[in-house]
Amino acid sequence: MTTTGTEMGLPVTESRPVLLTVDDDPSVSRAVARDLRRRYGEANRVVRASSGAEALDALRELKLRGEPVAVLLADYRMPEMNGIEFLESAMDLYPRARRALLTAYADTDAAIAAINLVDVDHYLLKPWEPPEEKLYPVIDAMLDAYLSSGDMAMRETKVVGHRWSAPSFEVRDFLARNAVPYRWVNVDEPEGRRLLEAAGQSPDRIPVVITPDGETLVAPTTAEVATAVGLSTTPTMDFYDLVVVGGGPAGLGAAVYGASEGLRTLLVERQATGGQAGQSSRIENYLGFPDGVSGAQLTDRARRQATKFGAEILTARDVTGLRTHGPARVVDFGDGSKVAAHAVVIATGVSYRDLDVPGASALTGSGIYYGSAFTEAADCADADVYIIGGANSAGQAAMFFCRVAKTVNLVVRADALERSMSHYLIEQLHAMDNITVRLQTVIDEVHGDDHLEGLTLRQTSNGQCERVDTSHAFVFIGGQPRTNWLDDTLVRDDRGFLLTGPDLMVDGQRPPAWPLERDPWPLEASIPGVFVAGDVRADSVKRVASAVGEGAMAVTLAHRYLGTP
Repeated sequence: MTTTGTEMGLPVTESRPVLLTVDDDPSVSRAVARDLRRRYGEANRVVRASSGAEALDALRELKLRGEPVAVLLADYRMPEMNGIEFLESAMDLYPRARRALLTAYADTDAAIAAINLVDVDHYLLKPWEPPEEKLYPVIDAMLDAYLSSGDMAMRETKVVGHRWSAPSFEVRDFLARNAVPYRWVNVDEPEGRRLLEAAGQSPDRIPVVITPDGETLVAPTTAEVATAVGLSTTPTMDFYDLVVVGGGPAGLGAAVYGASEGLRTLLVERQATGGQAGQSSRIENYLGFPDGVSGAQLTDRARRQATKFGAEILTARDVTGLRTHGPARVVDFGDGSKVAAHAVVIATGVSYRDLDVPGASALTGSGIYYGSAFTEAADCADADVYIIGGANSAGQAAMFFCRVAKTVNLVVRADALERSMSHYLIEQLHAMDNITVRLQTVIDEVHGDDHLEGLTLRQTSNGQCERVDTSHAFVFIGGQPRTNWLDDTLVRDDRGFLLTGPDLMVDGQRPPAWPLERDPWPLEASIPGVFVAGDVRADSVKRVASAVGEGAMAVTLAHRYLGTP
C-alpha cells in the first residue's frame, strides 16, 4: 500500500477520518491523493492503494486499529478486482463509509448500475478538472453524510466474544477491574463478524482481543492481555526493600506507606488491584467518606497514590512460592522468574468459596459468577437475579443490582442477616421493594446447558425445594485464604489462614526453625521479615479500614526489621 505524506506513521492516538483511494494507474492515484490532501489533509488522513486487494488489506488494518474511514474512492477498471467488487467487499468492513466510483466516460452505464448493486453514493468522471467544481463538491457531500451518521470510531481495546462464553467473561472482567477502557462486541452482531473477518478469525476462536494499535490476540491469557494493553507485568529490578504480595486494601495500604517512606516497593497482584473490596458497588462505613465510595473508586485512588510515591505495581503475575536466601526473602513467579527483597508483606486476601453443587462448575462464567461481576449489569436488565451469601459484600451487590434488575433475591443460609451483615445495609435492603431475602435457604442444584437457566433452592428448616428460573447468580459465600502457594513455608491454622505474632507461640515456645532471639512481632509470620496483613491473617477483622491499617502497620514493622542486625 502507498500512503501520502506520513499519515500511516501517525501515533496510535490519531483518529482523523480516513479518505481511502484505490487506482492501479500510478499517475491517477497520485493526482487523486494530491487533490484530496490539498483540500482535506488537515482534518483527514489520505490513504491510497494500487489494487483492490491492497486496499482491503489496508481497511482490515484500519478496522483492527479502530480507525474511522469516511470515504472510499475506487477506480472502476482495475485488474483482478474492479472497483465495484472492491466496494462490495469494503462494505462488510465499513458499512457506513461513503462510497464513490471513479470512471471514464465509456463506463458511465456500469457506474449507474453500481449505484443499485453496492449502494454507491456518487460516481466521478475522469478527468475531474477543475477539482473545485467536479471533485470537492462530491467529497464534501460524502463527508457531511458520514459525519452525520455518527460512525466516528473510538480508539479503544475491543473484545469480540459470546455472552455465555466463560473465557470471554474472564477477559471482560479483567479489563474492567483494571480500569482499562474497552468495547464489548458480541460475535453474533454484524460488527463482531466484521471484526473477526478483519482479524482473519472464525467465531469458534473467541475471545478475540484487538488493541488500539491493531494487535490481535486470540483466546489470550490474562497475562497476555495485560501486556498488550500496557499494564506492567515485569519488575524493573531484581531486588527491592519491600515486596507486597496481593493488591487488595491491605496490599495497597502497605504499598502506599512503604513507598511514601522511601522503601523501594513492589506490589504484585494476580488479577486486579482492589481485591474483593474493589468489586463493592458502595462502601458506606469507610472513614472519611460520609456519602460512601465505590470499591473501584477507592481502589483507583489508592493505586494512583501508590504509584505517585514510586511503588511499582505488577498485574497478572502468579506468585508460586516464598523462600529465604540468607537475609533475602525470595518470591517466585509462575513463569520461573523471581524477585527478592529485604522484607515481604503477604496480603493475598481470600477468595469466595466455590458453590459446590451439581452443575455449578460447568456454568461458572456463563451465568454463575463469583463476586459482583459488574460487567454483567447490562444483561441483568429486567431479569430475576440471585445473590448467594449473607455478608456485607452480598448486601452491597444486592443494592447495586436492584437498580437494574427486575428482582433481586438474596439467598442466605443463616436465620438472620444480623449474624454477618452491617446494620446500615440491612436497613437499605428492607427499604427496597424489589429485593427479597430468603433466609435459611441454600442452593441444591444449578440448571442449564451452555448457560444458567435455573436454580433449585432448599429451605434448611423443612427441606422443601423450589425450582426458580434465572440467568444470573452471583456467589458470595465464605472465604478461602489464598495461601496454597505457600505450601509449608509459613505456619497456618487448620483453615489455611496465616498465623502471626503471639498466635505463633505454643506453650511459650517460638515457631520451629525460628532463628532469632526475640519472639515474633505482631503481624510477623513464622519467617522473620515476612509480615501478614488483611483478611488472609488468622482472626483478622474483615473490614476495609482494618485491612488498610494492618498494611500500614506491617510497613512500620518492616522498617523496624530493616533496622535490626
